[in-house]
Amino acid sequence: MNLNLNGAVKAEINPRMTGLFFEDINYGADGGLYAEMIENRSFEFADAYGDRGDYYTVFDGGYGWSIYPEKADAQMQIVSGSPLYAENPHYLRLTSHQAGAGVTNKAYDGITLREGAEYRIRFYARNISASGNFVLSVIGGGKTVAQVTVPIKAPRGTLPNFWEKYEVTMMARKSVRHAKFVLSMSSDGVAEFDFVSMFPADAVCGIFRRDLFEKLDAVHPGFIRFPGGCIIEGNTLANRYDFKNTLTIPERRKDNWNRWAVHENSEKNNFHGKFSHYNQTYGMGYYEFFLLCEALGAEPLPVLSVGLACQYQSFEYVPQDSPEFATFVQDALDLIEFANGPADSVWGRVRAALGHPAPFGLKMVGIGNEQWQTETIDFFSRYEAFEKAIHEKDPEIRLIGSAGPVVTDERYTKAWDFYDSHADNPDFVYAVDEHYYMPPAWFLENVNFYDNYPRTRRVFAGEYAAHPASRKNTLEGALCEAAFLTGVERNADVVRLSSYAPLFGRVDFWQWRPDLIWFDDEKSFGTPSWIVQKMFSNNTGAEEIEIEEQRKALQDQKIYVCAAKTASGRGDTPAEADRAGQKDGAEYIVKIVNLSGADQTFSFTDGDRNLVCVRKEVLTGDDPEAENTIRDPERVHEEAVDPADPVILDGSFTVLRLKKA
Repeated sequence: MNLNLNGAVKAEINPRMTGLFFEDINYGADGGLYAEMIENRSFEFADAYGDRGDYYTVFDGGYGWSIYPEKADAQMQIVSGSPLYAENPHYLRLTSHQAGAGVTNKAYDGITLREGAEYRIRFYARNISASGNFVLSVIGGGKTVAQVTVPIKAPRGTLPNFWEKYEVTMMARKSVRHAKFVLSMSSDGVAEFDFVSMFPADAVCGIFRRDLFEKLDAVHPGFIRFPGGCIIEGNTLANRYDFKNTLTIPERRKDNWNRWAVHENSEKNNFHGKFSHYNQTYGMGYYEFFLLCEALGAEPLPVLSVGLACQYQSFEYVPQDSPEFATFVQDALDLIEFANGPADSVWGRVRAALGHPAPFGLKMVGIGNEQWQTETIDFFSRYEAFEKAIHEKDPEIRLIGSAGPVVTDERYTKAWDFYDSHADNPDFVYAVDEHYYMPPAWFLENVNFYDNYPRTRRVFAGEYAAHPASRKNTLEGALCEAAFLTGVERNADVVRLSSYAPLFGRVDFWQWRPDLIWFDDEKSFGTPSWIVQKMFSNNTGAEEIEIEEQRKALQDQKIYVCAAKTASGRGDTPAEADRAGQKDGAEYIVKIVNLSGADQTFSFTDGDRNLVCVRKEVLTGDDPEAENTIRDPERVHEEAVDPADPVILDGSFTVLRLKKA
């Protein structure tokens, strides 16, 4: 069959359409992208309990720590009184009656080292009555595989409450997994410790786990929405992600229990789940998110609370006419100043003190997450209050609204009635955030979801994923997502941004699946859905081509197609051209998902001129239920194949780059 690409330009495509959504779920930040290897480094962890409207925590500052060796003549206490910083008031006091005793850390599922690799260790200690050396070791299989010593500094004068900072580098003599991190003393005595931290020396920007960063970089995301998601709202307002608590040095960031620590709590588990110690150190604060965006070349899209705790999990909110609500609005203004203000402004000075004098160039802000209007919750007027305050101060900031948690009920309908009523003000909302976690079949049935949207609407497809019955990242789910995304790209005048969710899942530490990228302590892999995201993002055209009659005929055969122009139109920037592989002069990009049940043979023309394929990438597999795993990370993969091959395989997603013969 021939596909003629001489149609008129249908819509301009946002070159940053495909992005990423990051939320600290499934240990995606602490224990994941944030490369810190020590768990509960500041001795502030909480153990979370409860269910909707009734949450509480029990302080468990010693979580993850224990005496080493197990039967040593030593005592570990979590104390307070003279903290390193008041924000994190607890610290560890070690009383040892024998040389070589110390403490060890759980470190999620143990320390993993690579032979020859270096690791940066930082900790604070207060010497009460110790002498000799602090000894830092990694012990696996009964053998010490890495060790470094540092002399214990004598107490300063007669005051015992003086903290000393220690920084050392440790090299691994051999590779090891599930090992113990040990901090011990070479003699007996008493010492206190706080903020015990260990990072791989190769962490990107000194912050991000390298293999996970590289998988994000491979997508070339146009934007990153962060840090949630439900994290923004919190199960209580006190538990929400308060970004101002993160705009300081890591040692002073107040620990917070993670909203996902109580996920799936019920009477059956006494409202105390498997991940009840899931906490947030805020090591990945808003500053680090901005750095991540900068390192990836992505636009930042921070999301802010509107004074509503999670509407699914809580009844708590601040009244809109209260002084407390005004502080939420002011937070939005302060965030913009933190990101964009000069280094001598109030919040620009905070940014500069953290190490980034130049502005970040923030252009978009999300107002709330999955919020909706009810008889008691006035989300719409809250949005209006934010919009007015932000645009009075900075009319260039683009705002992202919320259409609620799903696109199948009256919450969604009411939301669009609200935004449509402000259509005369094009700056009122840049895009409205829509979410859909649906079975694969839904994505096929709704490939044309946006075809009949009023062209005045602007959408952010902010959270979506195909959910097979197995809740695994299968090839079938990814192909259905790819088919749906052809409909998203075809309606690029309506859909300006899109991102899959959730982003990360740590093996054996997850609360939700499927997820885009999976990892354990040592390795990571991209799912078939990750490959789809990568293929779309790395093959973004400039202008969508009108091929409606042909497309409809193909769709009747369960073949889903979209086509775009690149360099032959207004063209991409040099960086975008290089990213998309356009050095060969390709002028068209065609994306085809073939679910027809048979291989199909395609040719391409532009009017009466033949088009030749110069690059062909294919995602396919021998089983719709196929998935990638830690042990088999590339069972489903993309590959470049012979561009002269005219066959589009059944059960495949194919991207072709074409030029005139």
